Amino acid sequence: MSKLVEVEPGRWKVSRETFSPARSALPRPYVISDIMDPTEQVDGRFYTSKAAFRAVGRAHGLIEVGTEKFKPKKRATDSWEEKEKRRQSLKTALDKYRAGHRSRHLT
Repeated sequence: MSKLVEVEPGRWKVSRETFSPARSALPRPYVISDIMDPTEQVDGRFYTSKAAFRAVGRAHGLIEVGTEKFKPKKRATDSWEEKEKRRQSLKTALDKYRAGHRSRHLT
């Protein structure tokens, strides 16, 4: 059964259970800083800002390790021709086996 609560004179609303939003135990949000130890870039200057360091690297055509995006690798055996060759090779081997042909391996 619902319980009505008067919010102001002549105005009522249904009382509902309230939930507090999920909060972290941390006192404030975690923010990754832009500041870093002075690091030398290819232009010979030292940078303490990650953004500036990366900008100089990009301007010189460098790729930062760990941030590059690779294209998906395509297998050489994914082509229709290669699959057809594989099927034909397996069919030939199976036909030879059924015909009684056995290879002789030295063991």
